[in-house]
Amino acid sequence: GSSWSGGGALPAAKRGMGNAGTQTAALSAGGFDGSPPPFVVTASEEYNGSSWTSGGSLGTKRGFTGGCGLQTAALIFGGNSHPPVHALTEQYDGSSWTEVGDLNTGREFPGGAGTSTAALCFG
Repeated sequence: GSSWSGGGALPAAKRGMGNAGTQTAALSAGGFDGSPPPFVVTASEEYNGSSWTSGGSLGTKRGFTGGCGLQTAALIFGGNSHPPVHALTEQYDGSSWTEVGDLNTGREFPGGAGTSTAALCFG
């Protein structure tokens, strides 16, 4: 594309979520809600190209995570829950989250790339 346009808004204000997917099949998970003090959430949302709907809940509350993969085969990894910093990795199958092979070192704000079976966490 050559320009940006707005899409549907998330159902609730959050920051520091982990994200994965494509323009028409995206996933956002965890993060901090907008209430003071910021509270960590387990909620995830799925995007279909125009609107967001609720997805499965992460097993562990955390924000500032990395993410990669597709909406129906995603990973969310690292992050924090004020404290601690996490090495956790959770995999999404399109409806529920399962803890899988954790990172060797906990990380906040990691970058992520790849698929759920060939992922890269960096930073």
